[in-house]
Amino acid sequence: MKGYLVLSTGDIFEGEWFGSAEDCTGEVVFNTGMTGYQEVLSDPSYAGQMITFTYPLIGNYGINERDFESIKPACKALLVGDLCHQPSHYEAGYTLAEIAEQYGISVLSGIDTRAITHIVRTHGEVYGLLTTDKEKLAFFTPQPIKDVVPGVSVRQMQEYGEEADGPHIVLIDFGYKKSILHHLLDGGCRVTVVPYNVTYHQVVSIDPDGVFLSNGPGDPKDLMPQLSELKRIVESYPTMGICMGHQLISLMFGCDTERLPYGHRGSNHPVKDLRTGKVYVTSQNHGYVVKKDSLANTSLELTFINVNDKSVEGVRHKELPVFSVQFHPEAHAGPHDTGYLFNEFIQQCQVTGEKSYA
Repeated sequence: MKGYLVLSTGDIFEGEWFGSAEDCTGEVVFNTGMTGYQEVLSDPSYAGQMITFTYPLIGNYGINERDFESIKPACKALLVGDLCHQPSHYEAGYTLAEIAEQYGISVLSGIDTRAITHIVRTHGEVYGLLTTDKEKLAFFTPQPIKDVVPGVSVRQMQEYGEEADGPHIVLIDFGYKKSILHHLLDGGCRVTVVPYNVTYHQVVSIDPDGVFLSNGPGDPKDLMPQLSELKRIVESYPTMGICMGHQLISLMFGCDTERLPYGHRGSNHPVKDLRTGKVYVTSQNHGYVVKKDSLANTSLELTFINVNDKSVEGVRHKELPVFSVQFHPEAHAGPHDTGYLFNEFIQQCQVTGEKSYA
């Protein structure tokens, strides 16, 4: 059936609707990856957003059982140029349209995604309404996304790798990707996943060797009420943060964050390691960034920068065993150039654990 996308800029697109037939609204963002649509649609960091794929053909290798990043997709809609209904891959079990219907995600295809991307790049913060009723197009009121982390975080603690003989890691879940968990488990870690609002005393009772702050959706400043408790935790254990976790670590040590004009989303973003001078291609998905000038006179130092726009891509504490990166070293989908950062974190936890129990 026909569907309509109206943007907060006043632009209207008509296409073919698949999946959920219910109206939906959300922030319109674009992803530049040529592959990885299954990982993207299941990434909790896209909660409340309509994802525009700049690559024209989506769904051509289907959906499998293995590459989901969460139990249930959190995005609002997918906007694609050409939706493939006959995928070709030996692991494909479903089409993208079938998965969209199963999980209640709206898909609008046959639209000019390059035009939508140009609008977002020009205007920055853009919201959309997806509907089958043209009469509703004149009554769209944009609703900014707020406080979405509670909807994607676990409700109770979850244990993984109980038999592992490596460090015990507490993974604080702001909307974590399963690939992060898998990297820690592959590194021999025992992992306890805890809710975003975990307390310092709860973490102490778990007695971990290290703490990991995950990625997640929305504005990091929505979690300011939790910041003091998180800082007590981070100051007590070796810590690594990714994306949202990176922004929260920066905020708790006195830095500031701001919204990017149109975000970084895709698997081809170059970053430079300031310690070695090497450039890595990374996977990214974020709309906010740490303000570079706010690092001055804090206990954090800059470790990575974005080659394209010189934005902050990583920080490290000058005294504590704490570091974080804005990009995704687990990179699923995407290049695994920076996967070594997980090894650095695990080694730090092992060293600290040995000192603690000596």
